[in-house]
Amino acid sequence: MEIIKQGAEAILYLDSWEGQRVLVKERIKKGYRIGQIDEKLRKERTTKETKLLRDSRAVGVPTPQVLHVDNDGHKIIMEFIEGERIKEFFNHADKSDIERVCKQIGTNIAKMHAADMVHGDLTTSNMILKDSKVYFIDFGLGQHTKRVEDKGIDLRLLHDAIKATHYKILKTCWGSILKGYTEEYKNADIVIKKIEEIAKRTRYAKRD
Repeated sequence: MEIIKQGAEAILYLDSWEGQRVLVKERIKKGYRIGQIDEKLRKERTTKETKLLRDSRAVGVPTPQVLHVDNDGHKIIMEFIEGERIKEFFNHADKSDIERVCKQIGTNIAKMHAADMVHGDLTTSNMILKDSKVYFIDFGLGQHTKRVEDKGIDLRLLHDAIKATHYKILKTCWGSILKGYTEEYKNADIVIKKIEEIAKRTRYAKRD
């Protein structure tokens, strides 16, 4: 077992399952929660994330394939995507490659939103490039939702994440993401308008 990441809610580690290398996400017990509540929350969150991974994959969004779910152990055993995080890719890629990958990112987010799903944590650390395909990982904060507000927040978080870590290429990235998004999703204009509203609210809140 090789631990990749330990967060507040879960631990990620590499393991083997039926002869193949896999990634395991295990939701850990929280000592401050009442036992029954902790058990219920971990089971619900494991089930929800599993469904989001599978439903996103079903509409054409590259995600790790879920191979097995251990509900009692609160574990998702999934395909290990061995590639380069978009966060690192942006540091060395040329403009044309950045535009191509960002358009693909926008297209895939559109597919999720059109199917009434949001990722909830769209950052360049939660996307992996493998064989010219962008895989989306870590749906722990995602949800099924029809709300335009939720979809707007989903995209706004990505904008802010790119601004914080890749400011010099923000304009290139964002323009290509929106291009892919608008070409794929018929309600894109409504969501983009909502992003602008969210940005205005944020500016006003900061002034206050």
